[in-house]
Amino acid sequence: MTEEISPETPLTLLLVDDEPSILSALRRLFRPCGYRILTSESGAGGLEILRQESVDLVISDMRMPEMDGAQFLEKVRADWPRVVRILLTGYADITATVNAINKGAIYRYISKPWDDNDIVLTVRDALEWQRLQSENIRLLALTQTQNEELKSLNAGLEARVKERTIELEQVNGFLNLANDTLKQSFLVSIKVFSGLMELREGSAGGHARRVADLSRKLAIHLGVDAKAQQDIFIAGLLHDIGKIGFSDAMLAKSVPKMTSEESGRYRKHSVAGASALMPLADLKAAADLIRAHHERFDGQGFPEGTVGLAIPVGARILAVANDYDGLQIGTLSDNRFNAEDAKTLLVKSRGKRYCPTVIDALVELLGAPREEPGQSREVPVTQIRAGMILARDLLARDGALLLAADYVLDANLVREIQSYARREALSLVLHVKPNATPR
Repeated sequence: MTEEISPETPLTLLLVDDEPSILSALRRLFRPCGYRILTSESGAGGLEILRQESVDLVISDMRMPEMDGAQFLEKVRADWPRVVRILLTGYADITATVNAINKGAIYRYISKPWDDNDIVLTVRDALEWQRLQSENIRLLALTQTQNEELKSLNAGLEARVKERTIELEQVNGFLNLANDTLKQSFLVSIKVFSGLMELREGSAGGHARRVADLSRKLAIHLGVDAKAQQDIFIAGLLHDIGKIGFSDAMLAKSVPKMTSEESGRYRKHSVAGASALMPLADLKAAADLIRAHHERFDGQGFPEGTVGLAIPVGARILAVANDYDGLQIGTLSDNRFNAEDAKTLLVKSRGKRYCPTVIDALVELLGAPREEPGQSREVPVTQIRAGMILARDLLARDGALLLAADYVLDANLVREIQSYARREALSLVLHVKPNATPR
């Protein structure tokens, strides 16, 4: 039996009880609630209705002939697990009730005689719970679909990736050995991912690594704590991750040459990059810096227009390092500037676009030698030994990262590096720390 309450309401209740008076009482109770109501006087009849109709919630009596409520709800659970199940029990048989709960996985059981308000609220809450479950499944499917769309979007990279297959396989070989510590592997993975993104950037390749290195040096110079230094370094490596969906033509343009539409997309890339990293708890701090690295000290930046010291110090550092390199590679201007002119332009915007403290640190840092005497020593690739510690990143011919600074070489890795140098006909010289004792 079917009773249509409202043609616009998709929620359907199935009431199963061998007593017509109980079914009538329940139907009268739920009529004002706007549900579509189906009824059956037996478990078998209820199963037949479920095969033919879309049902959201079942209320079943416990004691019925031929098939009791426990057996009925167990079958409902097996064939229609999405349907919410509620049991009505009118006798104190705790064993049967527990059996129904276990086998039928019911949402709740209600004793007869019931309280009208209680049963109405229970049904409402059960349907809301079901809605939330369905929404969770929908969002999961949506996320998976979006991931597939992202993969399709990146399909244009396939040709370039194929061109680098040999080098990437070499990188993977090094990464397979880079498992001494979780922290070190984590940082190496981020550097490699940053390098993969830069395969698209052509003449701007290496930008992320240079920004990360300068940002870390500025953070150290300003006395930032070790944890924040690492977050700033990671943010530098990944600060352009939000550009992953940009076309090759757009990536090749300097900011002043972008169309209004392209400029609008460009102004959203810091938010997109931060959002991409937010699910990773270890990268939340870095994501916050990426989001804010285009904020200006005078409040004229984006995305929030944050002013002055309210901008995270890591983002203020990242802004200076990013623009210092961007001016030299031509991404921020129609012209490319040498290092000294780029520094001069940044100093002119001290207190306006950039944090004065960070600009002062940049001036002091660039006036110092890049590496203090005794900080590292050069070792030809043929003479490297297990136990040596890299003082600088080890890079491939095109600038792709092979191994990160501070990595401790082992015997297998030594063989891999020497084999790589022979295969590529390279006269590699590694910079290692002087206090390491080879094994």
